[in-house]
Amino acid sequence: MAQAGDDTIPLELPLWRRNISHLVAFLLALVYLISGIWKVVDPFAAAVRMTQAQFPQPISLPVAIFVGTCETFAGVLILVPRFRRWGAWLVGLSLIAFMAYIGYYYDVLRGDECNCFPWIQRLVGPMFFITDALMLVGAALAGWWSQPSRGLRNAALIFGAVAVFAGMSYGISAARLKGTRAPDSILVEGKQFPLHQGRVFIYVFDPECRHCDEAAHALAKHSWGATKLIAVPTRQPQFAVEFVQSTGFKAGISNDAERLRQTFQFVDPPFAIALDNGYQKAMLTRFDNEEPAATLRQLGFIQ
Repeated sequence: MAQAGDDTIPLELPLWRRNISHLVAFLLALVYLISGIWKVVDPFAAAVRMTQAQFPQPISLPVAIFVGTCETFAGVLILVPRFRRWGAWLVGLSLIAFMAYIGYYYDVLRGDECNCFPWIQRLVGPMFFITDALMLVGAALAGWWSQPSRGLRNAALIFGAVAVFAGMSYGISAARLKGTRAPDSILVEGKQFPLHQGRVFIYVFDPECRHCDEAAHALAKHSWGATKLIAVPTRQPQFAVEFVQSTGFKAGISNDAERLRQTFQFVDPPFAIALDNGYQKAMLTRFDNEEPAATLRQLGFIQ
C-alpha cells in the first residue's frame, strides 16, 4: 500500500486501471479546461450563447462566468490525482445537469449549435446525448479508479485562484466595451461611409441565425430618427440583402466585418454597436423584450 502522503493510486489497483484513469482524466480535463477558459476569457460572448440556449437573459452574464469558473475548476481537479475523485464528481454532476437542461428544451434547441466548445460544432440531437453519456462514463471510471481525494484547503485555494482569474477577465472585457474609437469610415454598399458624424447604429448578424432574425424584426419597429443604421453580416454575405428586406430593418449593408472586428470585440451575433460621433457609447449583446430598446432610448438613439 502506498504511504499516506503519496499522490499515487494504491499499488494493489491493476496497472491497466490506473492507466485508464489517468488517460480518461486527462481527456476530460482537456475538454473542461478549454470550455471553461473559453467562457471565462470572453464572458460577454458566453452570455450571448447562453441566451441563445434559452437561458434567462438578465442573469446570463453572471451564470456564464460562474459556469466557466466551475468548468475550469473541475478540469484542474480531475487532472490532479490528489483531487481526481472530487473532480470526477463535479464533472459528472455538471454533465447530468447539462443533459437535463438540454432535454427540457430539446424541442426548441433541436438542430441548433450547443455552443459547448470552441472550434467544435455540436448540434443538439441524439448524438449530443450519446457523447455526453460517454463523458459521464469516463468521469465515473476516472473517479472510481483513483485514490480518495484529500486536501480540501488546497482545493479551495485553487478555486479561489480560478475565481480571481475569472474576475480579472470580466474586468478586462468590460473595459474594452467602453469608449472605443471607431474607424473613420467603412464601406457601405460600395461607398465610404463616415462613422464620426452623428449617431450610428451597427447591427452585426448572421443571415442564417434565428435569433438574429428575431432581433432584426424587433429593431425594425423602432423610430430611429436621425440615427444612421448599418447592417454587417459575419458570414454568408450573399444573403444579407434578403435578410434586411425580409426583416424590414432598413439599414445599409456593409461587408467590412473584419475591419470592425479589428477595433471592436465581437461576440456571437446578434450583436450591435452604438456610436456617437465616432465613439462607442454601448455594446449591445442583449436582445429581448426590454433590450436593447431601453439602452437605445436612454442614449437617444431611438425615440
